[in-house]
Amino acid sequence: MDEVSTSTAGSRRNEDIALDLMKFVAMTTGYGRTSSSGVGFQGSGAASKPEDYANHLLELYGRCLEAVQRKK
Repeated sequence: MDEVSTSTAGSRRNEDIALDLMKFVAMTTGYGRTSSSGVGFQGSGAASKPEDYANHLLELYGRCLEAVQRKK
């Protein structure tokens, strides 16, 4: 209750926009996925450990945040 909102209606923080963008890219492309259920060639871009997956997502978030900040 003590938190004061300084944003106007309809505006969002860059961090929130970047997080949504990161989620969209990660879900639609399988970015940094730890395992693949498909048969055939396995790409070397997939993370082998959960820590690697987290690092991939953090890197992607940073790239998304940079892109959002450049746009404004």
